[in-house]
Amino acid sequence: MKSVQVSVIIPIHNQEKYVGRCLRSLLKQTIPEGDYEIIVINDGSTDNSVEALKPFMGDIRYIENEKKLGLPSSLNIGIKKARGQFIVRVDADDFVHWDYLNILSMHLQLNHDIDAIACDYLLVNDHQDILSQVNCLEIPIGCGIMFRLEQLIDIGLYDEDFLVREDEDLRIRFQKKYNISRVHLPLYRYRKHEKNITSDDSEMHKYQQKLKKKHQN
Repeated sequence: MKSVQVSVIIPIHNQEKYVGRCLRSLLKQTIPEGDYEIIVINDGSTDNSVEALKPFMGDIRYIENEKKLGLPSSLNIGIKKARGQFIVRVDADDFVHWDYLNILSMHLQLNHDIDAIACDYLLVNDHQDILSQVNCLEIPIGCGIMFRLEQLIDIGLYDEDFLVREDEDLRIRFQKKYNISRVHLPLYRYRKHEKNITSDDSEMHKYQQKLKKKHQN
């Protein structure tokens, strides 16, 4: 397989309702079609996610885990299979602006002193109504940020012990060696709904304590 410029990593677990909207937004990108790939990792879905993916199978690289491994493991599987020099994560219940990949990748291509580039995002509800626009550095999320592949490998990818707050742990480790810059454009649409993993307060608290313990020094 020939290399591409950007690899989009989409982990999916029971997202039949949303994944079509996500993929349609990624297939309409202004970046040339041959310059990016979309890797979907199905992590043990028990709903109709596979049926929802069928219309897109010719446009994506599909990986199915034999059993549910968790979000960070699925992300690492996708990154290890990636052919792109730049890596960006999109969650299956979110969607993006058509210039998302083009603008982020251009920053990394033309600015070698930028290690990773994050864009602002719009918080939207289930009806795609805009709730607010958010500064990606003030309130960061795990998506909407493009990394250089070799630097992700250098820091050891995602810590697979962090089933929640995996993005926070990655960011802490990344910023010990590298920088994250900001594009002041809301190119990412972060969907807020009751099934967001961040809505589980007990799990969020548990991994917050784990995060503090790991990085207390």
